[in-house]
Amino acid sequence: MSKRDYYEVLGVSRNATKEEIKKAYRQKALKYHPDKNPGNKEAENKFKEAAEAYEVLRDDDKRARYDRYGHAGLGGQNGFGSGGMTMEDIFSSFGDIFGDAFGDFGGFGGFGGGGRRRQRVNRGSNLRLKVKLNLKEIANGTEKKIKVNKYVSCSDCGGSGAADSNSYATCDTCRGSGHVTRVTNTLLGQMQSTSSCPTCGGEGKIIIKKCSKCFGEGIIKDQEIIKINIPAGVGKGMQMTVSGKGNAARRGGVPGDLLVMIDEEEHPDLYREGKDLIYNLYISVPEAILGTNVEIPTVESKVKIKIEQGTQPGKILRLRGKGLPEVNGYGKGDLLVNVNVWIPKKISAEEQKIIEKMSNSESFTPQPGKDSRGFFERMKSYFE
Repeated sequence: MSKRDYYEVLGVSRNATKEEIKKAYRQKALKYHPDKNPGNKEAENKFKEAAEAYEVLRDDDKRARYDRYGHAGLGGQNGFGSGGMTMEDIFSSFGDIFGDAFGDFGGFGGFGGGGRRRQRVNRGSNLRLKVKLNLKEIANGTEKKIKVNKYVSCSDCGGSGAADSNSYATCDTCRGSGHVTRVTNTLLGQMQSTSSCPTCGGEGKIIIKKCSKCFGEGIIKDQEIIKINIPAGVGKGMQMTVSGKGNAARRGGVPGDLLVMIDEEEHPDLYREGKDLIYNLYISVPEAILGTNVEIPTVESKVKIKIEQGTQPGKILRLRGKGLPEVNGYGKGDLLVNVNVWIPKKISAEEQKIIEKMSNSESFTPQPGKDSRGFFERMKSYFE
C-alpha cells in the first residue's frame, strides 16, 4: 500500500512554514492521541502517520529531498525505519510538543503512565557515507555491502552497560522517575519546573557494577558490514536513509541512521540528462551522404541503428526506452543519439580532386526543398 502525501496527512500546503507544520502536527497528534482513543487501531495508525509526516517535513534536508523525489527520495524509509514508528520513538522525539495536554507525563500512559513522565531514551548519532554507482547499477538498482567503522552495542553486556542483571539500583535522586521537579519562589508566586535527573541522566536507575568491556557505556568501537539496497533510477546528490544503521546508542537506546549520498561514475560514452541518456555519434561525410549502419553503446550492450541517406549534422535519433528508469516509478527514459559529421582537417591530393569535382555539382549547393533524386547514384561513382 502506497503512502499518502505528507502535506496531505498534516493538512498543510507545500509552502507551509515550519511553525504551520508544527501546529498542524500538534492538532493531529492531540486528535488521534491513544489516551483519547483507547483501543482504537485506526486512530493509532493516524497518530503514527502524522508523526512520520512531521519527522520529514520539519527537517529542511529531508523536506527538500521529499519535495524533489517524493517518498523515493527518502530511500523508502523515514528516520524511524521501514518497520514503522513505535510509540516510544514518537514520544522520545516529539513528546515535548504535547505539553501538558495529557497530564504532567506528556506521553502515553503505557510509556510512563500513572502521572509519571516518560524516562529519557538515548539516541545514537547518524553516520554519513558516499556510494559511487555506474550507469548499469543505476539502471537496474543494486545491493552494496559496505564495511563501516562505528559504535556498536557491547556484546558482553548486550548494550546495557551493566556487568549483570543485579548491577542496577534505583536512582535515589529521582526515585526511578528519571526527572526532578523544582519549585522556585518568584514575584509572581511559585514557579514549578521539571528537568531530567542530573544523577541518572533521565534513566531512572544507576549502574553499581559496570561492564568491564564497555565501562558502563553499553557501546564499543567496531566494524559492521551493512547491506544497502539501492533502487533503480537514483541520481547524483540524492540521499537515502538506512534506519538504525548509524551509531548505537548508550545503554540500549535508539540507534542513529546511516545517511547514504549517491554519486555517479562517468560513463566513457554516455551522458545523463535526467532519465534520458545522450550519445554523440560521429560519422564520415560519405556515411552521411550515402547512409550506413552503425553500432552504438547502451547501458546494457550495443545496438545497431540505421543512418539514412542524406542525414544532416545535428540530427537527433531517439531510441525509446533505452534510457534510465524513474526512481521507484514507472517508465524509462530514451537514448538520444546526436549525429555529428566528421570533417577531416587534412586530405590527400587525390581526395582533394574528388571533392573539387563534387563541389561543382548542384547537389552540393544548399537548395532547401529542391529535389535531388539521382544524386546518390551519381555519388557512388566518386568513391569507386
